[in-house]
Amino acid sequence: MSITMILEISLGLVFGAALVLIARSRGPRDESTVLAAGLVATALLYVAFAVLGGATLRWSALEFMGVVAFGALAWLGVRRSPPWLALGWATHVGWDVGLHLGAGAPPFVPAFFPTFCIGFDLVVAAYVLSRVYARRTSGSQAA
Repeated sequence: MSITMILEISLGLVFGAALVLIARSRGPRDESTVLAAGLVATALLYVAFAVLGGATLRWSALEFMGVVAFGALAWLGVRRSPPWLALGWATHVGWDVGLHLGAGAPPFVPAFFPTFCIGFDLVVAAYVLSRVYARRTSGSQAA
């Protein structure tokens, strides 16, 4: 792993932590909504890169399918159960790595973005999971 990748991932961790702090500042009721909106926004960025970068219709459609999939996980995370939201953020790492990193990476995505997203996505997913765990342990202690 290069120093550049480490820096990009580290920067993603910092910005991911900033999103978490913004979400927390909104209070417990709106926290999941902010994090869900962030997940959809990260997926939409890839669509914007595709459209603005002159990607083929096939690539643009694939990126849009990501918005649908991550939007569904975000919705489930807000409406049903927070683990869906954590799953959305965690699986977005696979989207970053599987489609946008390495030799087969499409040219329309800025080179730094997938590695930046790895750090960003992981810190948000870890936060959501930690909140789920904290709620479950506090609930089991109250019983």
